[in-house]
Amino acid sequence: MSETTARALALLNLLQTHRHWPGPELAARLRVTERTVRRDVERLRDLGYRVESVPGIAGGYRLEAGRALPPLLLTDDEAVAMAIGLRVAAMQRLVAEPETTLTALAKLETVLPSRLRRRVSALAEAVHPPGASAGAAVPSGLLGELALACRDHERVRFAYTDGAGVLTRRHVEPHVLAPVNRRWYLLCWDLDRGDWRTFRVDRLASLENLRAPFTPHELTPEMVEELVLVASKWVRTPGEGDVVMDLPIERMRAWFGRWAEGAEPVGPDRTRWPVGGATFRETMFGMSWVPEGVEYTTDLAEPERSLLRETLERMLRALDRAPETLADTPSSGRRRPS
Repeated sequence: MSETTARALALLNLLQTHRHWPGPELAARLRVTERTVRRDVERLRDLGYRVESVPGIAGGYRLEAGRALPPLLLTDDEAVAMAIGLRVAAMQRLVAEPETTLTALAKLETVLPSRLRRRVSALAEAVHPPGASAGAAVPSGLLGELALACRDHERVRFAYTDGAGVLTRRHVEPHVLAPVNRRWYLLCWDLDRGDWRTFRVDRLASLENLRAPFTPHELTPEMVEELVLVASKWVRTPGEGDVVMDLPIERMRAWFGRWAEGAEPVGPDRTRWPVGGATFRETMFGMSWVPEGVEYTTDLAEPERSLLRETLERMLRALDRAPETLADTPSSGRRRPS
């Protein structure tokens, strides 16, 4: 491959990130002059790529969607199938990093005509891989922009509405996009709070890429798994209530670690903690993690409260009764294991 061809492909790869590129920044990235960038842009235009140029100090280049696909040797149906496949691959973690498929999807959708983008969006909402439940809709363009910000280590701002309906503005350094149960989560370093935060992407709005690079914080795969798992579990569910335990919040946080998400102090010596799940059994499991010897109360509502009480009463009766031996049970005709 000639140097000119390799450079043109590198330029195309940068333009396909769906970003506005100033001419000097492209030249610096490609290690060429701005005049060479202009010549390479013309070569791409000759090949059928619609590269828009804006003159002036704030000018630059970006790749536009055309009326037809550029020369990728793909039919319309093949391009749509590829876009859907990339989204499913990311959702099902068919590759090690979901951002890999999302950035590829962002590049493809950048050059898709609007009619094909509409087909992709419609099919994406209808296609549910086996074993996957329906989740909140997230525009693929938003996922692509976040994936690129994670890959390029660029700070972003956005509006976020939490589960209680409270709207806040966030200034973050995005690190990881992760799918869990048909929902997307963005793991970030929150600059205003000086700590890790995990956001549901379907609750984001008004995303703004600040084009400000940052140095990534240390983040192990184990940390990613734990932070995203905590965020995906910390939602109001039918079997949820608040536990108020006789434990200062500092000791509570030291005991529960990341799972202390949502805890708040109740005076100097007590802590309120939301605990629960889809059923009362998951709520019971959460309560079992209250440290040994620590008393607590709960406002778990009916009917889960009665179901939990009945289950625990049966457990206590079972513990109080003498265990039955094999000789005490009626013969069932089954052979004893050899």
